[in-house]
Amino acid sequence: MPTIPPQHSALPGSEQRETHRERQIAESFGSDAERYDRTRPHYPDALIQQIAAASPGPDVLDVGCGTGIAARQFQAVDCRILGVEPDPRMAEFARRTGIEVEVATFEAWDTAGREFDAVVAGQAWHWVDPVAGAVKAARVLRPGGRLAVFWYVFQPPVEMSAAFSEVYRRVLPNSPFDRATMPGLDGYAAFFTNAANGIRQAGAFGDPEQWRFDWDRSYTRDEWLDQVPTFGGHSQFPPGKLEELLSGIGAAVDTAGGGFTMHYTAMAVTAARAIDRPTSAALFGVPPHRHR
Repeated sequence: MPTIPPQHSALPGSEQRETHRERQIAESFGSDAERYDRTRPHYPDALIQQIAAASPGPDVLDVGCGTGIAARQFQAVDCRILGVEPDPRMAEFARRTGIEVEVATFEAWDTAGREFDAVVAGQAWHWVDPVAGAVKAARVLRPGGRLAVFWYVFQPPVEMSAAFSEVYRRVLPNSPFDRATMPGLDGYAAFFTNAANGIRQAGAFGDPEQWRFDWDRSYTRDEWLDQVPTFGGHSQFPPGKLEELLSGIGAAVDTAGGGFTMHYTAMAVTAARAIDRPTSAALFGVPPHRHR
């Protein structure tokens, strides 16, 4: 729910390949950067540690770094971080927390000849062209460096998912939000597939792998309502609709006893840069991948 563009949320996986073109949603999260940073879940420490351990050194490029949630976690395991973020509001927040950030989309970002031991992206790679992004990652990675793109997936209890969906149907009838409000792992599968296919097409990496991490987090009514406005597209609702939505969701949580436990799954798609510098045409002058 938080990051899948709503107009794609109910589409078959093969049709989710154009999400990187939805710039108005991709760059909407900075409307309340402080709330986003305060309420969004952190990534499992085991995921951060595994990426750092699988990389040949400490220099990490964080693509779509947002407010710096993942970047600060990598700093905590002694990595040196540079963030790339298209939204200047998110970038400014990250800078205030000690993250060096350059404002650009990854595709347009000037590498200035710099190299890194890892290129990572948390909740962001679906806003990047999967082939052009993998090609650019290969250009800035040192031989043996690691590309690791990852997402966390919200999986509420079945009864809460049904209750939330009913609120969206009532408040926003006939909108994309009244279908697959929380799509679960199946709803994110196209992201994982597209990322892996992009890595393969770049022609500069070993075989991509998937790493999985699961955890639970309990929410009170107020904690959950604080996070809901940060979900993709919610800042673009008509006036008054967000307030009505929050009221309905709050009532649903109250009915469930005033809180619930969310199950999260983090999935990483990752591959190591080939040790030998490739002479692949994908890295030297082939026109960017074009989608049908």
